[in-house]
Amino acid sequence: MDVARRPPPEMAEKIERAWASLLGQADAIADDITLTLLERDPYWSEQRPDRQADLRASSREHVRSGIRAMAGLGDTDQRATDVWRETGRLRARQGVPMDRVLSAYTQGTRTLWEALLRQGWDEKVQINEHLLVLAGQKLWAALDVQNAVLVEAYRREANRLQRQNLQRQQNFLDGLVEGRGADPEFAREAREALGIGPDEQVVCVVAPFTDPLDEPLRAPEDRLERVGLASHWHVRGGSFFGLVPRGGLTMEQLVGALEPCVAGRVGLAPCADGLAGFATAYQLASRTAESLPRGTQRVVPLTDRLPEVLLAGSPEVVPVLVTETVGALLAQPAPLAQTLLDTLAALLASDGSPTHAAQTLYCHRNTVIYRMKQIESLTGRTVARPKDKFELALGLLATGRPFPG
Repeated sequence: MDVARRPPPEMAEKIERAWASLLGQADAIADDITLTLLERDPYWSEQRPDRQADLRASSREHVRSGIRAMAGLGDTDQRATDVWRETGRLRARQGVPMDRVLSAYTQGTRTLWEALLRQGWDEKVQINEHLLVLAGQKLWAALDVQNAVLVEAYRREANRLQRQNLQRQQNFLDGLVEGRGADPEFAREAREALGIGPDEQVVCVVAPFTDPLDEPLRAPEDRLERVGLASHWHVRGGSFFGLVPRGGLTMEQLVGALEPCVAGRVGLAPCADGLAGFATAYQLASRTAESLPRGTQRVVPLTDRLPEVLLAGSPEVVPVLVTETVGALLAQPAPLAQTLLDTLAALLASDGSPTHAAQTLYCHRNTVIYRMKQIESLTGRTVARPKDKFELALGLLATGRPFPG
């Protein structure tokens, strides 16, 4: 291990002999380190017995290789480095927090140093105070190198595992969109991978891309985390979509949580049958978003766009609907057609009341009544009849106007 100033060869040899004197105590020192961690660190004391046994075995391996490296015995530097690197990978796979790993290494270094001091104090090895200082410098310099190697290996492995886990989650999201949630075994594995309870209600959120560089939803997972929801997101078929557990939120509250990150058209649909219904929810959320005019920056639930979604789901019906309902109005000269359509919309929004419609249109009630008779004559329908009223409203909607109401 390199330090700022190397001691003369004679002193270096004495330091190495001092470290070598600890080889017979290696396992006892390692067990002392393990016991100290179990007694003082709640993280390790709360681990399962097999994990604690692994800590003991790892401590023994590290102490033995560390002492041999300090003693300059054989090709030990590379072996010690390999041990540190493998430990970093293993602890990342086990999910041990980085600070607990580094704390264990610091505790181990301190215990080794104390063991060497006792060797000198008990005169079991010929080493004066100056040499002890140099030996300590070598040990703590090794700890710096050790930590650097371990941290790099830990982070590389943690990043690899994160990418692997993200890919696995996205594969499950693709499978759910394809309808595989109806398979109980697939649904069970998906819930496990996505962290969703068996009875937890979920919502599908879909935001279509207007162009490849579009960003219809900006960091929704961060916004949802603020209200305690761990969501999962993916890109598929020109849309950005997510699976969001409802938690204790209503749809209105969920919409409110998403609104600050909306930069395009966004639709929400609940999964009526849990993950088994996710494919259907995806289709409905997509149609909900696509029912909004292009250029809109808005998030809406399915229940707010039911008529629009009905029409979007049956595009072949739209021209027939327009022809059979408001087609005769559209066939009039442009100014008259516009007037009659505006009047029809006002009447429908006013529940067929000419008085209320006149207030909306800023004209006399008798004028509205006259136009209403024209509309009923041309369409063969009356705004007083519920079925006719609904069909006329759908007809207006099919022309691109908002649903009256």
